[in-house]
Amino acid sequence: MAIMIAGLVLMLGIHSVKPTAPNWREAAIARVGDGPYKGLYSLISLIGLALIVWGFGRAWEAPTFVYTPPGWGRHVAMALMIPALILVFASIFPAHGIKRFVAHPLLFATALWSVAHLFANGDLAGVVLFGAILAWALIDRIAQPLRLEAEAETGTFGKWDFAAVLAGVALYIVLVAGLHYWLFGVSPIA
Repeated sequence: MAIMIAGLVLMLGIHSVKPTAPNWREAAIARVGDGPYKGLYSLISLIGLALIVWGFGRAWEAPTFVYTPPGWGRHVAMALMIPALILVFASIFPAHGIKRFVAHPLLFATALWSVAHLFANGDLAGVVLFGAILAWALIDRIAQPLRLEAEAETGTFGKWDFAAVLAGVALYIVLVAGLHYWLFGVSPIA
């Protein structure tokens, strides 16, 4: 568990610098340059992610259960994952209609993903992992100013919004059909 927590501290810590310490970030970029800063940022993120995956896997060797997820929790999780995946793609694509209604769609998607997994997982490692990421997403969202770009304020639903919906639903189908099991060893429908 300590390995996973160390990974969470690295991963969530580095992802918290921009919204919580923008002046420090700008000073660091000015000192070392944009490229080296992004390289170090990426390296710390990858090390954090590797520690999270390794630590979570080790915690599953002898899981400790905090609660038993409700029988309907898996259905709630599956339902929440559809908008979460759509929002992931809306954050990548210029999906102005979706962004008009959801400021910072990737943070909202991350929060939905975390809540969904808390409904389906009651083990200590899962509660720590998904709970920490949920807390980070909420704190990060509060720390960020509201999106004020004109395109996000005046955007209408268009082809990119439709593309985000299609891509999110397609990924959802692929995950449910077997990718989630292949990647994580757990079937969302089992």
